[in-house]
Amino acid sequence: MKIYGLTGSIGMGKSAVATMLRREGVPVFDADAEVHRLQGPKGKLLPAIEARFPGTTGPMGVDRPKLGAAVFGHPQELKALEAIVHPAVKKERMAFLRRHRARAFVVLDIPLLYEKHGHRKLAGVIVVTAPAWKQRKRVLRRPGMTAGKFRKILHLQTPDAEKRRRADYIIHTGTTFAVTRAQVRRLVACLGSKTGR
Repeated sequence: MKIYGLTGSIGMGKSAVATMLRREGVPVFDADAEVHRLQGPKGKLLPAIEARFPGTTGPMGVDRPKLGAAVFGHPQELKALEAIVHPAVKKERMAFLRRHRARAFVVLDIPLLYEKHGHRKLAGVIVVTAPAWKQRKRVLRRPGMTAGKFRKILHLQTPDAEKRRRADYIIHTGTTFAVTRAQVRRLVACLGSKTGR
């Protein structure tokens, strides 16, 4: 089984591409969705997060604004949170790989793939991209998002141009849904041919 990484900066359309890949029958592990599940109502990580960051969890799971305020801009606090979250996500990812070990290839949807150097063990990396103006428009439509927050997030991420330069495959989402879906179908066919299936 070959393992490919899917990544892209905030607002580039990575989640939409992941959905398209699933519709083409490709198993996709979504690291962000896994974090939400682990931190959601009755999530496995709630006791550890509450112990380290008191007052940031409740019946509905993690209070994201409160936890964000506790770690955003505080490197040591962010590291403490990552030390709780990352091992749990890795465990779920390994279970996903075991479940799909008979498949020709799978995709790991990892937002901070290059930032965390996760690309080194993969068969290839798929980068989702869009024009900067479209990215900004998408992100600023999100509830609670501001231009200042957007700038801070971009500062923490590897620039889009650098991601594209290092990519093995690129999916452009700055076009129509149909054109993006056609790109995804071509990619799936390409990856399938590389595995001989």
